[in-house]
Amino acid sequence: MRKQKMTRRNFISTIGLAAGTCGIVRGAFGKENPAKRPNIVFVLTDDQRWDALGCMGVWPIETPNLDALASEGVLFRNNFCTTSICMSSRASFLTGLYMRSHGVDLFSKPLPPERFVKTFPALMRANGYRTAFIGKWGMGSILPESEYDYFDGFPDQGQYFHDINGEQAHLTSIMGDKSLEFLQTCSGDGPFCLQISTKAPHVQDQDPRQFLPDPKYDALYTDTVMPVPETANDEDFHGRPAFIKDSEGRARWEKRFATPEKFQQSVKGYFRLINGVDDLMGRIRSQLQEQGLAENTIIIFTSDNGFFLGEHGMAGKWLMHEESIRIPLIIYDPRNKKKMQGRKRGEMTLSIDIAPTILDFAGIPSPAGMQGSSLLPLVQKRARTDWRREWFYEYSYDHGGRIAASEGIRNERWKYVRYQKHAAPYEELYDLKKDPCEKENLALSPEHEGTLKVMRDRWRAWTDKLGKWDPDGSTKWSDPQ
Repeated sequence: MRKQKMTRRNFISTIGLAAGTCGIVRGAFGKENPAKRPNIVFVLTDDQRWDALGCMGVWPIETPNLDALASEGVLFRNNFCTTSICMSSRASFLTGLYMRSHGVDLFSKPLPPERFVKTFPALMRANGYRTAFIGKWGMGSILPESEYDYFDGFPDQGQYFHDINGEQAHLTSIMGDKSLEFLQTCSGDGPFCLQISTKAPHVQDQDPRQFLPDPKYDALYTDTVMPVPETANDEDFHGRPAFIKDSEGRARWEKRFATPEKFQQSVKGYFRLINGVDDLMGRIRSQLQEQGLAENTIIIFTSDNGFFLGEHGMAGKWLMHEESIRIPLIIYDPRNKKKMQGRKRGEMTLSIDIAPTILDFAGIPSPAGMQGSSLLPLVQKRARTDWRREWFYEYSYDHGGRIAASEGIRNERWKYVRYQKHAAPYEELYDLKKDPCEKENLALSPEHEGTLKVMRDRWRAWTDKLGKWDPDGSTKWSDPQ
């Protein structure tokens, strides 16, 4: 790994980042009662699957700070990304749009300026919020330094370790330092929105070790035997078509999970990276408390996409299996009464819901073209009889032909997957009620021909409406009927 010598103060310029503080732009709210509007801290991790939290009770992972946040807030147990890859998912978080509506489908594509002005950070800044971004930007090489009051972000994947004053410092820890530096500039006189976007627990792709946590976590899990998932074997994999067998996900499985020793090492490294994020969250909350900001600061914690830990003979993400698309979500509002704390919600919530949710918390109307829905009623325990019963998944980045493009529909019971770029589309159908591990593809079962047709028709309805949608129009979005 290339080592870079720097001080904490000049860390930004050395790796091509930029930081700055600009004047606050006053919008519709102006200076009227600014302290009454809540501050918002939005934390987005990278490749953290939904069950990689201690409070989910699935893996022997220790996340005391995140567990405490969930116990005091709302834990969403069925939260998903609409595209399981970094750049597209991050654009969906910012815009509240599906991929084909925001157009960010390649790593080289930045979010266009005309699209950025309708993101939640741009709208919040225009309405009197002081905005900050720290961490991985992930959408093209052009960084939106001038679009935030404080920007300390980097393009691409970045590196975990940096030489600072002759000592190795871990990126997650450095990002924690930078987050605290920003918070220390916040006086409480006006609201702020801080976005923290970690690299963890993403692997370091070109490093043979893959998972590079801070060495201070090396002692964690040393005596723990990580359980092997039910589908983390070759039996489930052998029935898949050649374009999955020869895919990038299979090649990465060889690197990370092909032997029991690799599996244990990889899973423990992955969890140790999350431990670094957990400590970052503890530092953020302590700083908010110390500055008297905690009682008016909403914290939202989630991830850009999920991650295979060997399930279905795969590594990485991209495919529409639950391990790849299901992500954590915790929303903590300190203004909620104690009796509303520690609740769990089972509704299907999505990455595109975050932008309208943040705007709703801030009292700012969402653009009509946004396709997500505010989660504020669910946080506040208000009834929603009209909540979504299905949603659309899309993935188009092929990684040089190594990852198959796919689309699909997931509802409360069924999942339909359609791999597109072939002479005849390859389809999968799973009964999530009877087969939550998705072991049996029912697409060729005569008994389920009717269900397959229904799901295929729903896919057509979604692709038709999304293909015609104008995200800049004045018509309010509604899911296809």
